[in-house]
Amino acid sequence: MLASMYSSISGMKNHQQMLDVTSNNIANVNTYGYKKGRATFKDMISQQIQGATAPGDDMGGSNPMQVGLGTQMGSIDTVHTQGSLQNTGRSLDLGISGDGFFRVGDGTNDFYTRAGNFYLDQDGNMVNSDGYYVLDDSDNGAQINIPVDAQSFSIGSDGTVSYTDVDGDTQEAGTIGLTNFANPGGLEKNGSNLYTESVNSGDAQFGGAGENGTGEIVPGTLEMSNVDLSEEFTAMIKAQRGFQANTRGITTADEVLQELMNLKR
Repeated sequence: MLASMYSSISGMKNHQQMLDVTSNNIANVNTYGYKKGRATFKDMISQQIQGATAPGDDMGGSNPMQVGLGTQMGSIDTVHTQGSLQNTGRSLDLGISGDGFFRVGDGTNDFYTRAGNFYLDQDGNMVNSDGYYVLDDSDNGAQINIPVDAQSFSIGSDGTVSYTDVDGDTQEAGTIGLTNFANPGGLEKNGSNLYTESVNSGDAQFGGAGENGTGEIVPGTLEMSNVDLSEEFTAMIKAQRGFQANTRGITTADEVLQELMNLKR
């Protein structure tokens, strides 16, 4: 009876984590560039009751008898599927159609993001909403600066940032870089729509749009979250019913134990 209780407890814990992942997805349904999470389970070690036997001259073989001891979290994946691009018409809003990440940094650390809502600071540097500099396509990652006295500027699908100076001549401020990884699912989430490289993501591959398997930049758009509410509400129902079923397992085991206690009155 105790084994069944502990198995149900492990099921409750994991379905609670599944519910946490699902609730976080729903909370970020309108977060630009957000990639949904997915919880998967795997069974725990099984107790061996009887081992398998091989066929003999007089008898056939028999299969092993094992009792499972519960479930555990198999993985919490980040699903990097493409989100839909929403047209904003704003020059500094950039979406990525395809793979890749924008690279931003603070001069010491590099971060990666799919959220392309960028801004200009008072010095004309391109930054994200937290003030991290948007970096170009070079390996060192230089800042991109548009002079404050520029008459106008534009960003091309290859990431080239051009502006018109005070003399009316067209100049290039740099090229916004896109970074790719061999295993994007291995990136670590740092909050604020930012990812960092991990030991299992592979090395960052820097370049322009269309290089190293990256997609193209779509100016005047922002990538929406790839969360599908219908899927998330279905996953929420699954988590809720799974949690309830495991609580029923505990109450049933408790009732059986109660009956055993009542044998001696």
